[in-house]
Amino acid sequence: MIDTRTGQDPYLEHRRLLFATAYRMLGSVTDAEDVLQDAWLKWSTVDRGTVDHPKAYLVRTVTNLSLNRLTSARATRETYVGPWLPEPLLTSPDIASEAEVADSVSTAMLVVLETLSPVERAVFLLREVFGYSHAEIAETLERPEATIRQIAHRARAHVQARRPRFDDDPDRRRRITERFLAACSGGDLNAMMELLAPDVTAWSDGGGKVTAARRPLYGIDHVARWLVGFLAKPDLAGLSLEPAVINGELGVLATLGGHTIGALTFDIADDRLHHLRFQVNPDKLGGLTPDNGLTTP
Repeated sequence: MIDTRTGQDPYLEHRRLLFATAYRMLGSVTDAEDVLQDAWLKWSTVDRGTVDHPKAYLVRTVTNLSLNRLTSARATRETYVGPWLPEPLLTSPDIASEAEVADSVSTAMLVVLETLSPVERAVFLLREVFGYSHAEIAETLERPEATIRQIAHRARAHVQARRPRFDDDPDRRRRITERFLAACSGGDLNAMMELLAPDVTAWSDGGGKVTAARRPLYGIDHVARWLVGFLAKPDLAGLSLEPAVINGELGVLATLGGHTIGALTFDIADDRLHHLRFQVNPDKLGGLTPDNGLTTP
């Protein structure tokens, strides 16, 4: 079915929105793409004459497919090796201006969303991020509107209590990122320690596939010495660390021999780095290319 106003198939027209919905629900680029494939298969077989509102139908389909996948994924994550972090996503510098992804897709936010139940996560995203009414969400999830209102209130309070409050000034973030990269390049322990907050925490997601810290690291001394020592490993000779916009914020992309081997995202407050998140699991780096679901139609 082609939309007579746009001349496009509604699935292609709304693909960015559908990907953004699935990615935020799942925290996984790979799973989000799988959900979109399943949604396309359903869309390609449906009787289009029975669909009055294609966009709503597609969002409902993607949301419910994501709910099913998220429920099963949580059981798998209980046996995950080491800390679990969302898959990073390379985004365009002006992503905040994109209507479909107006709210932050920061790693910090995705980590907070992980603390919600699957249904709470769906309701929060549809209501707070994409602006759907309680009645529309109730129809999508096939639950009473009063129940959706209760879930929305609970989820919003949960996120507000846990959502990090950090400096989002882009110029300051760029300057601190440049100082951090200089400290990494020079193996300067003192410069590294000056950049870290007293309560800094570092997580490394290797998924048991590559070497990574199996537990979170706490404190300036521990994090700084681990990071400087890690970067000095002989097998990382030739490592390139470059600034890149990851999940809507400036972060660091790591490449070796022309291949992406990891990504770092972090929070900044009072000109110090907080909450360093290293994603080095090779199975979770597929979103670190310029042709992922949020940067192309």
